[in-house]
Amino acid sequence: MKLAKPFIDVGVQTNQRDAMLEFWKKEVGLPYEELLKVGGGNHQHRHSLNGSIFKLNHLRDELPKNTSTGYRGLLIASADIDEPVTLYDPDENRVTLVPEGVFGVDFIGVELEVSSIAAFQHFYRQVLQIEEISETCFQWGTTLFFLEENPDHEPCQEMRGVGFRYITVQVWDVDLEHRSYLDRGGMEGSPPRTLGSTARISFVRDPDGNWIEISQRASLTGELS
Repeated sequence: MKLAKPFIDVGVQTNQRDAMLEFWKKEVGLPYEELLKVGGGNHQHRHSLNGSIFKLNHLRDELPKNTSTGYRGLLIASADIDEPVTLYDPDENRVTLVPEGVFGVDFIGVELEVSSIAAFQHFYRQVLQIEEISETCFQWGTTLFFLEENPDHEPCQEMRGVGFRYITVQVWDVDLEHRSYLDRGGMEGSPPRTLGSTARISFVRDPDGNWIEISQRASLTGELS
């Protein structure tokens, strides 16, 4: 994909707005950027994350708590620490602060539990066509993806739920990239749609059903056609 920015965004969903906002601001230290009212009872609280955006989606309706994804942890590079520090937010999402460069993380890393390393190697090599660092580590833009195999891992069935739910990649042409992804054998989540004058987005899914948002954001690419 031709990226409009090299940083991959991370989206979580929660019903605990105040506790989550306090944790990610005070414990993790992410600067708050803005509130985006997505619609459907979803208020997205956007935070700066080493060039990426951490999207804290507060949902009005109660979210299911027993529907996990393969996104199991977030690594954040920090110049303010000397050794890794692992924390858990109020929804039990794992975040590890690491000194810059530790584990190869200069910006952020995403930890995934996968049902098959081989399936994800094929996916990253042939469908996403991103850089391979090792057999269990791939790089998309500046973001590292660390794979841990669990043959008993159950595929993600739905996007709604508490916890890490999706990642977002910003591109120049969402329709082109969505179509190309499907042509290379990728799984569709939902077709492209326009969100007012803000963005045009679609969703695709990886081999375990994890959700990936493809976004063409007007603030990065110019006015939407």
